[in-house]
Amino acid sequence: MKVIVGLSGGVDSAVTAWLLKAQGHDVLGIFMKNWEDDDNSNYCSTREDLVDAASVADHIGIDIEVVNFATEYKDRVFSYFLAEYQAGRTPNPDVLCNTEIKFAAFLDHAMRLGAEKIATGHYAGVRELDGKFELLKGDDDTKDQSYFLHRLTQAQLSRAMFPLANLPKRDVRAIAERERIPNFAKKDSTGICFIGERPFREFLERYLPKTPGEMITPEGAHVGQHQGLAYYTLGQRGGLHIGGSRDGSGAPWYVAGKDMSANTLIVVQGREHPALRRTAVPMVNTHWIAGSEPAEGNGYGAKTRYRQPDAAAVYVPADATHANATLNFDEGQWAPTPGQYAVLYHGNVCLGGGVIA
Repeated sequence: MKVIVGLSGGVDSAVTAWLLKAQGHDVLGIFMKNWEDDDNSNYCSTREDLVDAASVADHIGIDIEVVNFATEYKDRVFSYFLAEYQAGRTPNPDVLCNTEIKFAAFLDHAMRLGAEKIATGHYAGVRELDGKFELLKGDDDTKDQSYFLHRLTQAQLSRAMFPLANLPKRDVRAIAERERIPNFAKKDSTGICFIGERPFREFLERYLPKTPGEMITPEGAHVGQHQGLAYYTLGQRGGLHIGGSRDGSGAPWYVAGKDMSANTLIVVQGREHPALRRTAVPMVNTHWIAGSEPAEGNGYGAKTRYRQPDAAAVYVPADATHANATLNFDEGQWAPTPGQYAVLYHGNVCLGGGVIA
């Protein structure tokens, strides 16, 4: 079978390509260049990643091509990213990058090259059951990436392969070292792909102007000044620069909300302040992998952020009395953040999810 692998320069995609070649598939690697505004800066690793991807392809014995999706990325992912921050929300561009670039622009390109399937190094699984494709959690709970793939469609999943679905990360590293794949010791990348390791506020300030305003408590007490609501996210602790107050508890301060109309940032003291927990989490722009909405009721697990254990939840669809679909959790969830995603599971099957309102 002709399979085109997204080679990122990391160890996961390298082992993905090696496994497919070892299974006898006709494998081609493609390196996606999604960002070029400052790719020769200290923060952007595109050049280094391309060198690593080419070394991997040479070692495995497959061809590699470089495809530039920077225009598509800017139009479909980055413009949304900026608009959401400007609106006071906290988007997750990695989810959009999967739906709009890896499983759209890249998938379309691969099909034009005659691929039957595309493969990535995600820790997730896919299976066909009764004519429908299901997205499964990766077996390694510490690396499961189904959260980032929850907006894929039936058509996208039907063309997807995830060879690392059943492998723990340590085994992936062990395979890479055993087979002397050149990047076997490379550290996993962190951060949003186009931001890299740079200070986040510094990056945003290039695109969104500072709009200073007051920091206040829920009771209305003024405790400091913020630099612009776009630069803060719910649950944030660092970077608030609020000194201790005489009548305060001495506990650290956290962002608990934003009042966009008044340009004020609402902050509270203590990680367990009740303002940071919600049992009802409404969702907008929902997407269901099966193509139909799950049944109302309980028996579901859900997470409101990546690497959070599934929490028991009741799913309530939007109707005449509920403007938005809602997840009602048995226990209050810590700082569900507008703009991020709430993702619903039934056992190890990822059903889809929506944007937290």
